[in-house]
Amino acid sequence: MYKNISFFPNLNAFRFFAALLVIFHHGEVIRAKNSFTSFEHISFFQNGSTAVKFFFVLSGFLISYLLIKEKAAKDTISIKNFYLKRVIRIWPLYFLLVAIGIIIFPFLFNILHINYTFPYHIEQVWLLFVLFLPSLVTFKFGSHLLEPLWSIGVEEWFYIIWAPLFKWINNKLALILAVFLIKVILLIFCFNNIITNTLAVHLIKTFAFESMAIGALGAYLLYHTNINVKAWYKKHVFVNYLLLATLIGYFFFRSTCIALLGFDIFSHWVFSYIILNILFLNLIVYVGVVLDTRSVFNNSFLDYGGKISYGIYMYHMIVIFVVIHLGKNHLLNLDPILSFIIFYSLVLAGTFLTAHLSKKYFEDFFMKYRSKLNS
Repeated sequence: MYKNISFFPNLNAFRFFAALLVIFHHGEVIRAKNSFTSFEHISFFQNGSTAVKFFFVLSGFLISYLLIKEKAAKDTISIKNFYLKRVIRIWPLYFLLVAIGIIIFPFLFNILHINYTFPYHIEQVWLLFVLFLPSLVTFKFGSHLLEPLWSIGVEEWFYIIWAPLFKWINNKLALILAVFLIKVILLIFCFNNIITNTLAVHLIKTFAFESMAIGALGAYLLYHTNINVKAWYKKHVFVNYLLLATLIGYFFFRSTCIALLGFDIFSHWVFSYIILNILFLNLIVYVGVVLDTRSVFNNSFLDYGGKISYGIYMYHMIVIFVVIHLGKNHLLNLDPILSFIIFYSLVLAGTFLTAHLSKKYFEDFFMKYRSKLNS
């Protein structure tokens, strides 16, 4: 019934929403560090890492569905084509940002006497970026301009490992469950202080393969199910709305929910690392499979926002830095609400424009080679 889906509608809109949440989270964190009146205590502005978790679940879902579909159609998986597609999509922008962050900006900031000190030198970090381990740069040197690249490194390692496993292991369900259970066991060891080495704990918590595995499980079940998913959701509409309401409550009313319940239901690692991923999987299936293509989320603006969400995610920290550096003295003298509005108007406009231009004149140049792999 769901063995030949070529496109999941409405999901681009949620890619766009997730990218926006990352912008608002980092925006408020950076504004607080620069003496602005910050709203980082409000739940809505605390969802940066949560939005990245959504990206991880979505990646696990989409990549696994494509691999299952290819294996069924061709009785094999072209690892070469899989890697080339990921390289063409991810590497150009990733390495452009790396070059900007460890070569171009340090040079320009030095000659222009810009008051910003990079916490690292190129010889200390270039290999970590090349090996797609930017999270270790943050681990060793603290916050920096390229900090968001950590999630790209996690996704790259997932892609590197996942395609060969899917090709060589016939029992896909056992593979997915094994990866998930191994990761859960490691998390149990971390949160119960059985594993205490700080580097090991960092790697276990950062490499969110449990999120990808839950996404992959959803893809496997969708591909193999004989159930009419739309009818199932219609029959169990209350359950779906309860799950969606929990997600909305977490995103927007976290502090209110905690106050009403009398305890922090969201702070336990089981919620953050397992339940939240399941909630995202439900959202992905509902939006991508159940919702009609004529839904409010399937419009040209949101669709394009999803298409440039990678650029939005990659460039937003640079745009925030530019707005802070050039406008800080002016914005601090304004009414806090007006300052907030102007700040995000500039950040959003600058990020969207940069991502649009990047897609049109840089990323699309490489993407034309990817389309040849599909021909």
